[in-house]
Amino acid sequence: MMEYQRKGLSNETLKDLYRRLLWPRLIEEKMLVLLRQGRISKWFSGIGQEAISVGATAALQQEEWIFPLHRNLGVFTGRGMPLHQLFKQWQGAQDGYSKGRERSFHFGSADHHVCGMISHLGPQLTLANGAALAAKLKGAGKVALAFTGDGGTSEGDFHEALNVAAVWDLPVIFIIENNGYGLSTPVNEQYRCTQLADRGKGYGMESVTIDGNDILTVYDTIKGVRDYCLQHQKPYLVECMTFRMRGHEEASGTKYVPKELFETWAEKDPIKNYETWLLQEGVMGADETAHIRQSQQQQIEAELAMGFQSEPVQVSSEKELADVYAPHTVKYPLRQVQDTAARSLRFIDAISEALRQSMDWHTNLVLMGQDIAAYGGAFKITEGFVQQYGKERVRNTPLCESAIIGAALGLSLEGYKSMVEMQFADFVSVGFNQIVNNLAKIHYRWGQNADVVIRMPTGGGVGAGPFHSQSNEAWFVHTPGLKVVYPSTPEDAKGLLIAAINDPNPVIYFEHKALYRSISGPVPEAYYEVEIGKARQVKVGEELSIITYGAGVHWAEAFAAEHPEIDLDILDLRSLLPLDYDAIQASVQRTGKVLLLHEDTLVGGIGGELAAWIAEHCFEWLDAPVMRCASLDTPVPFHTELEQNFLAKSRLGEVVDRLLGY
Repeated sequence: MMEYQRKGLSNETLKDLYRRLLWPRLIEEKMLVLLRQGRISKWFSGIGQEAISVGATAALQQEEWIFPLHRNLGVFTGRGMPLHQLFKQWQGAQDGYSKGRERSFHFGSADHHVCGMISHLGPQLTLANGAALAAKLKGAGKVALAFTGDGGTSEGDFHEALNVAAVWDLPVIFIIENNGYGLSTPVNEQYRCTQLADRGKGYGMESVTIDGNDILTVYDTIKGVRDYCLQHQKPYLVECMTFRMRGHEEASGTKYVPKELFETWAEKDPIKNYETWLLQEGVMGADETAHIRQSQQQQIEAELAMGFQSEPVQVSSEKELADVYAPHTVKYPLRQVQDTAARSLRFIDAISEALRQSMDWHTNLVLMGQDIAAYGGAFKITEGFVQQYGKERVRNTPLCESAIIGAALGLSLEGYKSMVEMQFADFVSVGFNQIVNNLAKIHYRWGQNADVVIRMPTGGGVGAGPFHSQSNEAWFVHTPGLKVVYPSTPEDAKGLLIAAINDPNPVIYFEHKALYRSISGPVPEAYYEVEIGKARQVKVGEELSIITYGAGVHWAEAFAAEHPEIDLDILDLRSLLPLDYDAIQASVQRTGKVLLLHEDTLVGGIGGELAAWIAEHCFEWLDAPVMRCASLDTPVPFHTELEQNFLAKSRLGEVVDRLLGY
């Protein structure tokens, strides 16, 4: 039998831990019966690992965020989520936590301070950093706690999360559930360090390896670690040694596990051993443990009866589409301030002013990015900000885009807004998963907003080569849940950035580097928003429509000035997701001939989607095929002459002539 250390805990606390520990085990045993009966479709079992989830959850305060994974049922039950509601979730019922849009443990509940996981396991750890940062900024005296398995420690997000937590001195607890296998891959094929806790030393944080099957050790350790994190405002890594007695999921089986391991770990069962110890210590009697077991089994049956009462799913496309985004209404429209004082600003200065006014307006806004503090950012947009707003709100980051985007999402859980600056839009690829799988989907999945703006210095024309000049907006336009904006004027640059920061949804904000210091225009001094999803009519004409955005607007205007004999209609989309279809249709109706112009490469660019929509919805007004003018389908070359040939601008006149020839 395992040796338990009471450490001054009262009988009532010991009994409470027993009830908490037994409850998820009995639920799981019932779920496995229902699985065999075909009444549920899938199950990830945590049998044998319950002490970790239960002990850790019991050691925290109710309002401290927890970031669980598949095998952490004890977190959900420990936070008081009713079984009937959990069962509805596992069944994919519409009255479950995620309205039938998720199953298993891929959901969260802000009311219970539990954040839903995604299948890419590492990102959860980085979100915990954001929640811990929020607590630190508020002086709230709270920690955040995130789980990972031994397999997840090989993911980049694990290492990024630990590094950021250490560098920023965040009160966050990272728990590794080392159960010996990542699905079927044993630990001897996963890492070479003696213990995974040893990795903490490399990041400058304290760490410990404990017996994850000992409920009292887990509870006492996490309580102590929590106190340490709060007192020292530092992170801590805890490795819990354990074993899962079932497969990765039930369909996976366990044939890859040596039989003797099951025999060894069966002797270390966290519930059987704890119950035996309680009986031997006289804390509880056999009648009491039997009564608790019977009572919980009866409660399970009653809760399941409620859980099976869900109505059939009612399918509504309108409801599905409406829930992709958190609701938002523009409060400070541009039209209210257009008659107020305006002065000429460069494109880059309009962006900087938008950030300053937003920092003044939202005291809960945090700016993050590489070199944005004392250095002022690669393009000096945040120069002087750290002196005005302090290092807590203007934060230099390590070179780990995924971790910082995850931290931004974690800040949202606690009501903060954040702006993350990509040094170049090209670098966003290493944070792509967080954007398209975490930020974009979280509101649709369980109603949590992602109040994050990612600024993306983009585009060519500055001789920066293939890794600093890409136009990658099409990557994100394909992702429901994101908003994508791309201003072309200083007035819109300011208004769209303010609108993006005010919006509770994740916004990808593209800003063309070549426009920073080459374009100037009138910008109102007031605080205002340009509504996301509304295009701007640059020029009204009747002969040919050029529908474009970003630098393409200036190419089109220059072409119009050189060819006054052509009555061009120029539409600046400004927002790429959502698109202003009414403005697009109106332009098509005016001219009957449409040229779609963008700096992005041709294949897979947004021009293809626009052409398809126009052909499907505006065919009756077309007098010629919709044509596209885009950059070459090559990486962006470095040499100036090669780059000019690459850019769509070099072929604009040719495409206009072809279109006018119809």
